[in-house]
Amino acid sequence: MIELFRIGFLQITLIDVLDISIVTILFFSLYTVLRDTIAVRILLGFILMLIVSFITQSLNLKALNWILRAIADIWLIAFIILFQPEIRRVLLMITRTKLFRVIVKRNMSQTLDQIVDAVKELSDRHVGALLVFPRSQNIKMTIDTGIPIQALVSSELLLSLFNPKSPLHDGAVIIENDMITAAKCVLPLSAMSRTDLGNLGTRHRAALGLSEQSDAVVVIVSEETGAISLAKEGHLTQQVGIKTFPTLLQKYLSSGIIADGE
Repeated sequence: MIELFRIGFLQITLIDVLDISIVTILFFSLYTVLRDTIAVRILLGFILMLIVSFITQSLNLKALNWILRAIADIWLIAFIILFQPEIRRVLLMITRTKLFRVIVKRNMSQTLDQIVDAVKELSDRHVGALLVFPRSQNIKMTIDTGIPIQALVSSELLLSLFNPKSPLHDGAVIIENDMITAAKCVLPLSAMSRTDLGNLGTRHRAALGLSEQSDAVVVIVSEETGAISLAKEGHLTQQVGIKTFPTLLQKYLSSGIIADGE
């Protein structure tokens, strides 16, 4: 490989410049996401430790380099455990890139088709249902109130879970990507005084409650009328037609805060 220049005893090639540029972009992107959180301090400490480790390795300080690498491994594990919500937000940003959507477009489309088929059937039968789609914020406390499922999304499984004769039909189903994470989850009721809700029941108030406390999107199927509604950011969109439901769900899952009156 052709040498570009030297810094002391270090030989810098084109591959080295490319490697350093990619790593710099990755760390800068991570810093941009975490800069308003306490996690950024841990990240900066980890980067500093990597730099010192690189220097000790270049100087052939084997004992010191071994100690730094051992500490860095523990540091990385602690970072992952302590800052799961922030890491989740980074991963969510990655999944929203055009490249990622092109790669997984087919799988997401298939999952959405299964969800739409199930919601249509539930609506036609007037079977009540709550489907929760977590986004960047962690709703582990809500997931822990239910029964773990960890199964691929399918319309047949969703219909079985919400069947009135099923022991899991009460509560909400959590759907993350193409997986049903849990069923029979208890959602927090809206604590706000909502005069706009009229005679809407517990399902709608529970959906609004979770959407007020997190950025999750919640789909509601009314048991009384079969009407489909969507809750996000404390807003409720009612009487969603089955033809517009897929587009609106995709929009809510990929967009930011809903504008007032939407």
